[in-house]
Amino acid sequence: MIGTTIVILLGLLALSVPVAGVLAVVGLSLDYLFSFLPLRFAIGELSWAVSTDVILVAVPLYILLGEFLLRSGIAERMYGAMTHWLSWLPGGLMHSNIGTCTMFSAVSGSSVATAATIGTIAVGEIRRYGYNERFFLGTVAAGGTLGILIPPSINMIVYGVLTETSIPQLYLAGMIPGLVLASLFAITVIIGCVARPEWGGRRPETDWSKRWRSLPDLIPPLIIFVIVIGSIYGGIATPTESAALGVIIAMALAARRISWPMLRAVAEGTMRSTAMIMAILIGAYFLNFVLSSVGLAGKVNAFVLDVGLTPMETLLVVVLFYLVLGMFMETLSMMIATVPLITPVIIGLGFDPVWFGVLVMLLIETALITPPVGVNLFVVHGVRGRGQLHDVMIGAVPFVVALIVMVALLILFPKIALFVPEALAR
Repeated sequence: MIGTTIVILLGLLALSVPVAGVLAVVGLSLDYLFSFLPLRFAIGELSWAVSTDVILVAVPLYILLGEFLLRSGIAERMYGAMTHWLSWLPGGLMHSNIGTCTMFSAVSGSSVATAATIGTIAVGEIRRYGYNERFFLGTVAAGGTLGILIPPSINMIVYGVLTETSIPQLYLAGMIPGLVLASLFAITVIIGCVARPEWGGRRPETDWSKRWRSLPDLIPPLIIFVIVIGSIYGGIATPTESAALGVIIAMALAARRISWPMLRAVAEGTMRSTAMIMAILIGAYFLNFVLSSVGLAGKVNAFVLDVGLTPMETLLVVVLFYLVLGMFMETLSMMIATVPLITPVIIGLGFDPVWFGVLVMLLIETALITPPVGVNLFVVHGVRGRGQLHDVMIGAVPFVVALIVMVALLILFPKIALFVPEALAR
């Protein structure tokens, strides 16, 4: 049964069938082959359950929030402020890329949106200041991955729903790892530019007066972050309600720039992204329902236990599995297809589900910039609009190493993720 599932899944992906269709077809195939009941009749009810899940309503709201920040120019002004504060470091504007991605991640919830937004703003500076183009593009692709680790994160919402894990706890657990990873990215830039000074280009001219004048441009994202996250942990709002509150604040901050063409672009971008995510979720929920009904989840758990590996050895196998699978599969669909099977095994071995959620986010981040199917690589290349895709791939390699280092740190020191949730629970 396991072999049949893998063959069908990989075969459909190789034929470039849309991910939502792949998940649904695999579920239908397993239904016909292994179920004595017509499980396909549950598709309607499952689709309704997914579409009306209160927690998942947060997904389109966070997408809408990011669209408002992009279309209103708030992100562009934020990048300008980061330029004044971070460009003195070796690597200049590459630190602005990472810093702005970090701040934008704290309000967008999406890695692709973060990479596309900051990439659109930053790519024009490469030739202007003489940066090494590959390394510069790598910072944008890598910085964009922070969108699913630093709260609020759409992928954490999906993980929480799939595994019945507390989303507020996941958000708390992602804060410190997100900041540590951003620091590792910055250290990677510094090491690269110290070793190869010509990669760092020319630093933009700035002074303390410009820095102080730019501070107001950093306030809007901080306001949104404090209100969205603060309302959750203050017990004022649920994650879904806080997302709606964030949209209202973003609209208020962007009020002077709102126009009908802007609202149309915001609505269109939100609907496109939401439709894609919800189609994948419906397919994944049906597949997970079939897998549970035919007993595959139990077979996987029994297989792992029968192999006789220690919990740490099993965890390392799972990490390797995600690193390899991430080279060939789109990240959200990879997470939806694997998390319901793997998470019960990991929790059964004694690992914390919140900690494992953060680890999964890091592994998915790695997949976002790992060729040949790293989504952020294609996003950044598309934003650049010239040259070869392999330029972005080569530039992202040092940051893949940084992500693997972060994965190792989280495994060796679980408190990196669990310190804040445990401290606030006391």
